[in-house]
Parts: sequence; C-alpha cells; structure tokens
Amino acid sequence: MTSADPSAVAVPLPTGELPGLLWLPPSGRGPGIVLVQEIFGISPYVERRAADLAALGYVVLAPQFYWRLGIAGVANGPDMLAEGLELVQRFDWAAGVGDGVAAYEWLAGRSEVSGPVGLVGFCFGGGLAFTIAAETSPAALISYYGSALPGLLELAPRVTCPSLHHFGSADSYIDRETVERIRSAVAGEDVEFYTYPGADHAFDNDDFVSYHPEAATIAWALTVKFLGTYLPA
Repeated sequence: MTSADPSAVAVPLPTGELPGLLWLPPSGRGPGIVLVQEIFGISPYVERRAADLAALGYVVLAPQFYWRLGIAGVANGPDMLAEGLELVQRFDWAAGVGDGVAAYEWLAGRSEVSGPVGLVGFCFGGGLAFTIAAETSPAALISYYGSALPGLLELAPRVTCPSLHHFGSADSYIDRETVERIRSAVAGEDVEFYTYPGADHAFDNDDFVSYHPEAATIAWALTVKFLGTYLPA
C-alpha cells in the first residue's frame, strides 16, 4: 500500500457539512472514486487504500460517515472491533445513504474529476456503497465482504452498473450459504464475484487480526483490473 497526503474537504448537506478527505492522482485529474469506510471509520488502512487508488490515477473522496456521531474513526488496537460495532449500532443508515449520494454528486461535479465516478466499499462500506449505487448511476461498484448485503438484496435489480464482489470463504459473519445467496442475487453480465479460501471477514485490512495477505493481494489485483476495464484512469 502507498501513502499520500489528502486534503480536508466538506460536502454541503441540508443539515450541515459532511467532512471528508480528498486525494488527487499524480496528474491532478482523473475519474472519481467515492471510498466508503469500513466499521472502523476513516482508519489508517482506509487512508492507505485511498492513496493506492489515487496512485492509479483516481480522484478519491473518503467521506467521514460517522460525522453525526462526532467521530472520524476508532484507533487501531485490541478494542477496535468492539468500538466499531458500537458505532454501527448507533449509525443512521438512511441518513448515511443520503450522505453517500451527496458525496457522489459532489465528487462528480469537481473540476479535478475528468471522467465518471465509481464506488468502492469495505465491510460495512460494502453494503453502504451497494445502497448508494442503487440511488445513483456509478460507472462501477466494488464491494469487499459487504456485511449488510444479506439484508439489501431487494436492491439488486436497481444496481445496474458493473460490480465486483469479494468474500472470504471463512467469513465469521457471512456463512457460505449466505455468500452464495448474494452471488445469485447480484449475478449479471458485468458482475464479477470471487471467494478466497481460508480468508475471514476484513481480510484486506493489514491492521486487523484477520488480515490474509494472499487473499488481499489477489483481490487487489482483481480490483485494479476491474477498474481498468470499467473505470479506466
């Protein structure tokens, strides 16, 4: 993973301002990606992945979806999972979807964005990005082990953009039967769906105990390839 310095930005909303971080590619311009956080919020891991995407040529916006809860994210450490789960319990999903739609539209209107806009979400953000995709018209959606997806499958007919889904075969929160139910619901001509043997939930997060280097490496290579096909920089 790479690192780069983002800029603090604010997306205007009817009820206030949605804070976020914005990364620019080396050229200063490119297609856009809204990066939707995992349950830990805007973590160092999320920032590194945003920088990775910017290095590929994208203008990347990571909104702070926990802003109504007064926090950007939780600190890495032994309590991070408990703290993240507690925040999710207090999260206003409908308001968060509205925030995501506003973030998508704001990014699409930025002068630095020279092409279409896609969505990339991890964990909690995988399901949130899926819901935002149902409300907008992204060029592409990438969802890593979307934890809310089992309860969102009625939205699948409205997610018409090309999509890529990653799941671990040993996910502690989403069993194999549920993963296959998700696969069937989202199936389509421009849908790619991969599972990774032995990988648990959050396998891409190298700050978390369930990090799976092999699965993370393969999934990221497939992510880069997918973006190159459907949202080329």
